[in-house]
Amino acid sequence: MSYGKMNSFIDIISAAPSKDADGFVTTGDHIIASVRAYKEDRHGNERWANMAAFSEATALLRFRKIPDVEITTALFIACDSERYRIVSVEDVRGRGMYIEVLAEKQEGTVR
Repeated sequence: MSYGKMNSFIDIISAAPSKDADGFVTTGDHIIASVRAYKEDRHGNERWANMAAFSEATALLRFRKIPDVEITTALFIACDSERYRIVSVEDVRGRGMYIEVLAEKQEGTVR
């Protein structure tokens, strides 16, 4: 993966509760890291057909592994004013250099 293909900027976000100065607990987004990534949206090619087990995934993102940051399915990704929920995390080829994430786009709901 070259830097030329990593042309999307993403924020890795944790949605954890935190206390403010007055002691009230609020749920807010905390940006863990901001990195460049390769982003591929779901479309009808052979690769996406082979990933049928992850039918809810709508985007594939690859980025360099961040030292001392554990990427889990409890985190979210913000990219191009859209928010994605991480469905699957995998170390590309087991080398510890790149992380591949399958993510589901979060749609807004009207109540």
